[in-house]
Amino acid sequence: MLKSERGLTLLELLISIVLMVTILVIVSGAMRLGYRSVDRGEKKVEYLERYRSSLAIIHAQVQSGMPLVASREGVARRYYFAGAADSLRIATNYSIWGGQKGHVIVEYRVEADGNGVMSLIASENMVGAEKKNEALLLQGFDAIFFEYFFKDATAQEGRWVDVWSDNAKLPGKIRLRLVQGRKEVSMIIPMRAHGI
Repeated sequence: MLKSERGLTLLELLISIVLMVTILVIVSGAMRLGYRSVDRGEKKVEYLERYRSSLAIIHAQVQSGMPLVASREGVARRYYFAGAADSLRIATNYSIWGGQKGHVIVEYRVEADGNGVMSLIASENMVGAEKKNEALLLQGFDAIFFEYFFKDATAQEGRWVDVWSDNAKLPGKIRLRLVQGRKEVSMIIPMRAHGI
């Protein structure tokens, strides 16, 4: 009996190498795509969580707003509250950092970077203290602005204004508007405190 000893020809070897390389390229491409997809998903989840947390902080601080007045000798009593389209200052008993006890003054301000992308920054300090803590709450928006609900005692309906100029009372509601591309999100926060 003749023993058949058969090996691989060069053509068969080349075909198997090409098939192996093709499979490796497909698998590595799929893994790279999967890693990028997971990374994008994690960034999106992180962005949405920051967005949700920031809106919850703003809501809690406005809801906990207090009609504190600053009184100095020779100066009329004025609320710590100040409202403009691109900034809001409010006295509240809800601190972002949580460890501070007592009333804090929170200032929200809208800032634009060199490309016109808007961010909302919060700074906070204890009443009468100079040291401020600062945090970036929201970023990456085309527009961020505040509006204030003004209702005169004699009027039946109120209206939204860009600047709060009434020194005798606080607004009934504050609206935060966030614009990103064609999407616009509007959050209306009723104020519990209305003034003294």
